[in-house]
Amino acid sequence: MERLKFIGKRLVYLVIMLFGVATLVFILSKLVPGNPVTANLSQRALSDPEIVAAFEAKYGLDQPIIVQYFLYIKNLLQFDLGTSIRTNNPVLSELARCYPATIELALFAIILAAIFGILFGVISAIKRNSLADQAVRAISVTGVSIPSFWFALLVLYFFYYKLGILPGPGRLSTSFSPPETVTGLYVIDSLIEGDMMKAMDALSHLILPGIVLAAFTMGLITRTTRSNLLDVMSTDYIRTARAKGLSETAIIVKHALGNAIIPVLTVIGLGFGNLLGGMVLVETIFNWPGVGQFAYQSVMSNDYPAIIGVALLIALNYMVINTVVDILYGIIDPRVRCS
Repeated sequence: MERLKFIGKRLVYLVIMLFGVATLVFILSKLVPGNPVTANLSQRALSDPEIVAAFEAKYGLDQPIIVQYFLYIKNLLQFDLGTSIRTNNPVLSELARCYPATIELALFAIILAAIFGILFGVISAIKRNSLADQAVRAISVTGVSIPSFWFALLVLYFFYYKLGILPGPGRLSTSFSPPETVTGLYVIDSLIEGDMMKAMDALSHLILPGIVLAAFTMGLITRTTRSNLLDVMSTDYIRTARAKGLSETAIIVKHALGNAIIPVLTVIGLGFGNLLGGMVLVETIFNWPGVGQFAYQSVMSNDYPAIIGVALLIALNYMVINTVVDILYGIIDPRVRCS
């Protein structure tokens, strides 16, 4: 009962935050410099008042701001994000088209970051002040510091252009056609089709952009894991476990890592949200048809409905992920539910 009450409270907070973010996104969208009319109509069309008036009426730009806001909230409650000015398609369908590509790449990157980040953090904490510790710390600092666009160009140059051991931009090689859409994730959809070669090709296309995106989050996870594990290893109950004769591996796996991993969940959650919403440069370099590319194209054309849709999607990603992390806190550590 206590756990259900805790989860229910977090879900109520999520709804309140969604409403606040939706209002803030609307206000910010109106403060963006530029005019969607001039950005999307030709000079010849701009000289015709009837065409301009029809364009403004179609997208509600001729209404007072307060009327636009209430129409915007009403449409959101009906899951209607409006129509993209650039493509003339519903924004929701455009996001549904490009979101699976972003999810597939973000999932691959966060799995890489979590596995290697926790592994490196544990090694660094166990081998404190050793050569292995120094090497791991150097890798984590490099991952956090290196600009993603430069790292993307670097790995493309060496592993695709020079060595030719990994595929370049895109989600599939030109010798394969996209699989029939079930989940939108090429690897899974190819497996559903039963085409193992296509699935392996799709997976190989994830490696380079996945490594680039995982580098920053992996560095943060490594440092957080090392720091928290060192703190836990100095506590009294760990010293008691050692006094009882337990092996170092058993102490770390059964006693230390469970307590040290709780703050790491926050880093993983925030990292995953960041990957889902902040991949514009990497998606552009690797020609990955995801939300990042769609956001860039929408901003360049002052496509207000699409910009609002992308902003709401990114905000929703963060809020849902943070809510899930909060609930996991309560499941892992009962003390959180009582606070």
